[in-house]
Amino acid sequence: MRSFKPMLFVLATAVAGFTGSANAQDYSIGWNPRSGDVWVDTYLGDVNRYGSRYRDPFVNEMVRYYGAPRDLVVDLLTTRNWAPGDVYYACAIAQILGRPCRYVADYWDQHHGKGWGVVAKELGIKPGSAEFHRLKKGFVPTYDRWGRPISLSEDLRADFPGRGKGPNGSHVPGHNGQGKVPTAGGKPAHAGGPGKTQGQAKGPSAGKAGQGNAGGARVDDRGPGQGNAPGKGKSQGKGQGDDKGKGNGKG
Repeated sequence: MRSFKPMLFVLATAVAGFTGSANAQDYSIGWNPRSGDVWVDTYLGDVNRYGSRYRDPFVNEMVRYYGAPRDLVVDLLTTRNWAPGDVYYACAIAQILGRPCRYVADYWDQHHGKGWGVVAKELGIKPGSAEFHRLKKGFVPTYDRWGRPISLSEDLRADFPGRGKGPNGSHVPGHNGQGKVPTAGGKPAHAGGPGKTQGQAKGPSAGKAGQGNAGGARVDDRGPGQGNAPGKGKSQGKGQGDDKGKGNGKG
């Protein structure tokens, strides 16, 4: 009987430890950051998807731009099974506070049941404060570096004038006519050559109406519908080939 009790104690301790860890950090089911801001909650969930799929770029971002030790980030993600969104937010809050990421991570470990909104407030970042605005603003350059689309909340639009060309009023990083536009899956953008354009002249002489550019210049990468207007009457569009004969296209 005496030998049986220690075995029960060890088993109970192991089960309790496993259950506590799972409840604290299992983000695959019912994960909710509770930041107090719907926009922040939405993108922390998206950070989960990106960080789970593209681990190396995520870790590099935390190390290079948020000053987190690499071994800490890897430990949080792997050994302690933190959600990438929690890792990002802990390090982002630490950067705003001027504290080490490990400090905020340890505090979150002890108080995660309160949610990020309460934890951030206890650490000194109140909802609606300038610090909280900086915290939200920090998502945008991170998403730009990842080549991932992001929709700006109303309170961020003034910080990024000229954006809003993407879906749902967002700016799609890299969508300037060159390279690949990031997909909804969030694959990191890869710089590529100029995209395909419409309205380029084909063949040695492209004098037909509406094709070719004056002087044989290439169409600038402004997307579909940006070609030259069809010519009227006789057009003298020079082709792009070696044969630069003038075509007498009919309008």
